Amino acid sequence: MSSAELTTAQPIERAAPAVGAAPGSGRIGAIDLARGFAVCLMILSHGTNALLPYDEFPAWGQVPVHAITKFSSSLFVIVFGIALAVAFVPRTSAPDWAQRRNRLLWRGVLVLFWYKVLTVVEMYGHQDSAAIIDTLLYRDFPSFVEILGFYAIALLWIPWLLPLWAKTPTVLRWLSPIPVAFASWWLLHHFDFWGVPQVQALLVEHPDYYTWGQLARGPLVLVGLLIGGLLLQAYHAPRTRWALAGALALVSAALFAWFLLRAGDLRPLLVDIGRNTGKHPPQLMFMLFSVGGACALLALAVAGGETLARWLRPIAVIGSDALMAFIVHISVIFLLLREAMGLYQTVTYERALLLTACLLAATATWIWLWGTMKRALHKHRAPEVQRE
Repeated sequence: MSSAELTTAQPIERAAPAVGAAPGSGRIGAIDLARGFAVCLMILSHGTNALLPYDEFPAWGQVPVHAITKFSSSLFVIVFGIALAVAFVPRTSAPDWAQRRNRLLWRGVLVLFWYKVLTVVEMYGHQDSAAIIDTLLYRDFPSFVEILGFYAIALLWIPWLLPLWAKTPTVLRWLSPIPVAFASWWLLHHFDFWGVPQVQALLVEHPDYYTWGQLARGPLVLVGLLIGGLLLQAYHAPRTRWALAGALALVSAALFAWFLLRAGDLRPLLVDIGRNTGKHPPQLMFMLFSVGGACALLALAVAGGETLARWLRPIAVIGSDALMAFIVHISVIFLLLREAMGLYQTVTYERALLLTACLLAATATWIWLWGTMKRALHKHRAPEVQRE
């Protein structure tokens, strides 16, 4: 398979054939699987947090179960960068780049639309109309769907920079996360953002808002772009793919070692991490733990390649259409479980886990059915187009 064929795997860009479902579809199984790990951990977090308070989780639910879900946000952002590097960066010099860029921009508009719709879904029944309107107008922010807001904005400006990234010398690419991280830190501590905390939240994050800042998470996007460039070259050569997976595993081990050296009393720290302490704005201990776990899961996905993606097909299917996974699980949790069934703060943690497992299965099934229906419709229309 050529590099050109590899570039059909896209980041929250469109529903596509699930791994193993359509031979020759061109999707990279490791990317779908890694994104699937992130989405499944996120659904695990949402499915329990949305039904009962964190303080009511049993000890084993707080650590390790809920602490491990904190791998998801960093993995999600890194995979976003990987998919951009694989699917779009090699095409930036192609004659049809403008059309590809515009599809990404349109995707950003679509994600923004669903971000707003799901914001209403999340807040409906527990917030008044004034609070919902304030949130829709960026005077406030939701929590469960806020990461969609990050992707919507990122997809509206990053596509314009991808041609510059493609032309940037290799050394500068590898150094690029450092100045972005420094800029985010400096602005967070030395700039008042004209007294508008919402602007700070969108760019470098704010302790009063549950947001992913464009600059605060920008270094992870750049790391993903770097990994994606390597993955594009190494994926179909087993030795180089395993070498990349080994390097990611070593990075994960180094980050966890750094975390443990600074941790002190470990369990209380992990309980706080499970409570999102240090997540917004990002702090060192949270990020060491989150990125370390993200690199470990990414190493597993890269090492396993297409074989592991087939073995864990339900997870890869969920990762093949992350936007649909968001729509399904947020709608089920807030409209069905909380509103229609009245399960908010009325279930045990064990029952919440069981419901979440059912939700994961339902999400994978729905995405598979949706993809199957779209492929069948496409095959039905193709002969008609050829006749015309």
